[in-house]
Order: sequence, then structure tokens, then C-alpha cells
Amino acid sequence: MHTPSASPKRTTEQDRLVGQRIKLLRKSKGISQTTLGRALGVTFQQIQKYENGANRVGASRLSEVARVLEIPVSTFFEEGGGLVEQGQKEAFEFLRVPGAVDLLNAFITIEDNRLRREVLALVRSAARMGQDQSA
Repeated sequence: MHTPSASPKRTTEQDRLVGQRIKLLRKSKGISQTTLGRALGVTFQQIQKYENGANRVGASRLSEVARVLEIPVSTFFEEGGGLVEQGQKEAFEFLRVPGAVDLLNAFITIEDNRLRREVLALVRSAARMGQDQSA
């Protein structure tokens, strides 16, 4: 007779990546951990554990996360077709930079095209100044 293991399954690198994608996609939709937790019937602390890779996200829970975020489940897995193209992989890497999602969310709320171009020019100028200082 097989007896269940006394130790719980440890999280894997894939669990950590799934958690990062949950966080990124949640933030890109402007949804708080509390709001996502309520929609899933869990606490915001549990959402934090998923996002940090401390806890594994079961298949049914991941399906619910995808439903709430209005994305296909495959988006959470590189080999699932949601992130197969290199450009999409690079976008996920870029969006992990602290503040990137907030910057993009603020940028898309600017309706005036001229103002949007000016903000972009300002950010590019700041980036050049940062590169000049580090050189």
C-alpha cells in the first residue's frame, strides 16, 4: 500500500514563473491583490504567496485566475502557446522592471497624442542622462 509523503510538494521554477506572470498580468489590468483574492475566494496574502512562488497554484485555481484576468490559461506557460514568440517573452522580461507596468498604465491614459510624444521624449531624455552618468 502506498502511503502519502509526509512532506508537501516544493515549489519549482515553473511555479515561480507562473506567479510572476500572475502578478504582471494582474497589475497590467489594474487589479489589486485584494480584488483578485476576493474574486478567487482567497486572501490577498494567498495571492502574494502565489505571486512570490511560495505556494503552488493548482490547475483549477489557475483556470479561475485566467478567467478573472480575461486571458487564456496558456499565457502562464511558455510552451503553452501564449508566450511562444520571442517578442512576447521579451515583453514579459521588460515588464518585470519595477515601475514599468505603472509607467505604461499612466502613459496609455494620456489621450492627447502631442502630450504623449512629449512624455516619451522626456523619458528618452532621462534614459540618455542615466546612461551618460553611468559611462
